[in-house]
Amino acid sequence: MEMPIPNAAVMSKRDRVLARLAQVVPSEALITDEAERRAYECDALTAYRCIPLAVTLPTTTQEVSDILRICHEEDVPVVPRGSGTSLAGGALPTADSVILGVARMRDMLEVNYADRYVRVQTGMTNLAVTGEVESDGFFYAPDPSSQLACAIAGNIAMNSGGAHCLKYGVTTNNLLGVTIVQMDGTVLEIGGAHLDAAGYDLLGVICGSEGQLGVVTEATLRILPKPEGARPVLMGFDSNEVAGECVSDIIKAGVLPVAIEFMDRPCIRACEDFAHAGYPDCEALLIVEVEGSAAEIDEQLGVIKQIARRHNPVELRESQSEEESKKIWLGRKSAFGAMGQINDYMCLDGTIPVSSLPFVLRRIGEMSKEFGLDVANVFHAGDGNMHPLILFDANKPGDLELCEEFGAEILKLCVEAGGCLTGEHGVGIEKRDLMSVQFAPEDLEAQMRVKDVFDPKWLLNPAKVFPLGASAGRRAA
Repeated sequence: MEMPIPNAAVMSKRDRVLARLAQVVPSEALITDEAERRAYECDALTAYRCIPLAVTLPTTTQEVSDILRICHEEDVPVVPRGSGTSLAGGALPTADSVILGVARMRDMLEVNYADRYVRVQTGMTNLAVTGEVESDGFFYAPDPSSQLACAIAGNIAMNSGGAHCLKYGVTTNNLLGVTIVQMDGTVLEIGGAHLDAAGYDLLGVICGSEGQLGVVTEATLRILPKPEGARPVLMGFDSNEVAGECVSDIIKAGVLPVAIEFMDRPCIRACEDFAHAGYPDCEALLIVEVEGSAAEIDEQLGVIKQIARRHNPVELRESQSEEESKKIWLGRKSAFGAMGQINDYMCLDGTIPVSSLPFVLRRIGEMSKEFGLDVANVFHAGDGNMHPLILFDANKPGDLELCEEFGAEILKLCVEAGGCLTGEHGVGIEKRDLMSVQFAPEDLEAQMRVKDVFDPKWLLNPAKVFPLGASAGRRAA
C-alpha cells in the first residue's frame, strides 16, 4: 500500500511522481540519475535519442501494475521496454515519459511437456526459452537473429519471426496466452494453455501491437519436439535476381524447407570474415535448410537441388557435418553485427510476395545507384521478409537524411509490390509516417479506436506507430 506523500501540494509533478514510484518498487528498480537514465535514451535504432524522465525495472506483475496505475493517475506517459533491441525505435522514450523495462523479469514459471507449453516472465530472452527445454528434446520455434539478447516481451510486441519462421510461423503462431497490464493498472489474463481461447481473438490484437495496448508480463508459449535431424545446403548464384527466381521456384514446387535465407555479396563477405563459415565467392547466396529423418532430408534436398541446377548455380554444396551446419548458421545469425563492424547502416524489413523477389531486388539495385548509397541484402527469402541494409556515413552531414529518404522509397516499393511496411521489426517511429502509404484514413481510424479502448488517455508508448497528424489531439482529448 502506498504511504501518503508529505507536502504533495508543493512538490513538482516530477518529484511527486518519483516519490510515488519509490514507494512501490525497490530503490534499485528506480533509476533517476541522469547518467544512468542516458543508458535508456535509445534502442537499437541509435539515430534517435531522448533521455526519459525516469526508468523503472520491476520484477513482478504487481509492481508493473502499481507503476502503471501511478503514471495513469499522474498523466505520465509510459514506454514499455524489453531488451532494447528494437530496430524501429519501438522503445524510444520521450522526455516526459517513464521507461518500464521488464529485463529483470526472467523467470521460467511453468514447463508442461505433456501439453507442450511453457509459461515465462517476458523479460526472458528468446534463446533462453529453448535453453530451458532443449535437454528434454524440445525447442521454442521463433528465432530472430537477435535471439541471444531480445526479450519475449519485445517478440510479442513486434510479432517477431526469424530464419525458421517459413515452417514454424512467427510469434503469433507460437503464442498461447498472456498476462497483460493495462495503463490504469488492471491485470488481464488472455488465452492460456489451450489452443484457442473463446470469444474475440484479443490475443491476436495484442501480439504485434507494439506496446500500445498494455505491458505483457507473462506469456504462455508453444514448445515443439526437436526434429530428428536437419541439414542446410548452400547455393551460390551470379546475381540477386537469379537467386530470387530460385526461391520463387522452390516455393512454387510445393517443397517446404524449414528456412530459406538470402545474402548478397557485401553481406556474404562480412559474414565470412566474421564467422569463417565457408561461404562461396558469389553475388548472391541462399541457405536452404530442411529437416526430418535422413530419408526425408535426402528426398527434399534432392528436389531442391534439382530446382537450383536449373538456375546454373556457381556452387551447390550440402553441409557434411553438425559442425559445418553450425558455422553456416553462425554466419547468417551474425549478419547484422558483422555489417556493423564495417559500416553504419539502416536496416529495413518490408515484406513482399515471394514471386516479386526478382523485381524488387532489381529495383533496389537501381535505386541504390540513384541515391548513391550502397545496399547489403540479407533476409528471410522463404516468406518474402526483406532486410535491406542501407549503408551510409553517420558522420557525413546529410547522409542520414538521404538514407531515410532511400529507405522510405524501398518500403513504398514493397507496398506497391503487394507487400507491407514491416514483417517483424514493427512500425515504431521509423515507419509511422509511412502508415498512410499502406492504410487508408478509415483503416488508421479503426486501428486508433482499438487503442482508445485499451488506453483512453493515449499514455502508452507515445508518438509511435500512428502518423502524428492522424493521432493529433487523441492524447489531449
